[in-house]
Amino acid sequence: MRHLLSAADLDRQEIIEILDLSEEMAQVLHRPIKKLPALRGRTVVNLFFEDSTRTRSSFEIAGKWLSADVINISAKGSSVSKGESLRDTVLTVAAMGVDALVIRHQASGAPLQASQWIDAHVINAGDGTHEHPTQALLDAFTIRRHLRRHDPTVEDFAGKTVAIVGDITHSRVARSNVALLRTLGADVIMVAPPTLLPSGIETWPVEVDTDLDAVLGRADIVMMLRVQRERMSGGYFPTPREYTVSYGLTRDRLRLLKPEAAICHPGPMNRGLEISADAADAANSLILDQVAGGVAIRMSVLYQLLGGADEVADHAVPAPAEATTTKEPVR
Repeated sequence: MRHLLSAADLDRQEIIEILDLSEEMAQVLHRPIKKLPALRGRTVVNLFFEDSTRTRSSFEIAGKWLSADVINISAKGSSVSKGESLRDTVLTVAAMGVDALVIRHQASGAPLQASQWIDAHVINAGDGTHEHPTQALLDAFTIRRHLRRHDPTVEDFAGKTVAIVGDITHSRVARSNVALLRTLGADVIMVAPPTLLPSGIETWPVEVDTDLDAVLGRADIVMMLRVQRERMSGGYFPTPREYTVSYGLTRDRLRLLKPEAAICHPGPMNRGLEISADAADAANSLILDQVAGGVAIRMSVLYQLLGGADEVADHAVPAPAEATTTKEPVR
């Protein structure tokens, strides 16, 4: 794996390997000293053109726990605010000898472009409304852990149904999750008002429904999506209250879930809009597990990209020439 740009780039075996390695990485969270020497001498730059708490922090923690040198660069306070282009910014950062570039950008396709400009590994940390592959991986990691509480032999999601509910039009998380969950064998149902279903969704390998109440009883996992009001120009639904009544995971709707069903949300949450406090804090909520799993997944991804023995050899410092034994006489 050279880059991680899209969840669709991963086949089933690659996903399973990342999830399995993440299980080992997750053990670090419970150690008194959370450090592994795996990426010592490597440099990872988090280049974020959009605001982020969970993704940026988890990539930073993941890199540091693997002993990499991690540098955070945001658009605010950088030369981007002076008008520097994405290409010049990426080339400037890469020229400093970095090994991996983690990019979040408001333009769909920006990480793909960056990967064509530089030799360093590129990880897509969210590009516009396109994709967010590490979020889909951590969602799968969290879901698989939940399923393994009932059946420790679970490898993939064959026979399971995942309902993804909410603002699908603007959600890069939904797009990555569809690709990854389908690769792992899950049946996916997309639920949203017609105004928040993207054009062309009929070609996606999913079932589409506009009636949340009819779907909840069928789902093994219910993934609520944030209403991304910052990406909306208006008119997608009449009022926040009406959206909550029709598509919010309210206290009353919790009774419609299967007894063993679990609740996910990629965050940040609009409590009281797409998800109630009762649902967010319920015993079957996996939301905080997703946050914890994000560090393990990003450790796994960084190791997969940067931890190979062949690459370590490529980056090794050459041994110094053998010193001569001839000594000058002392004068």
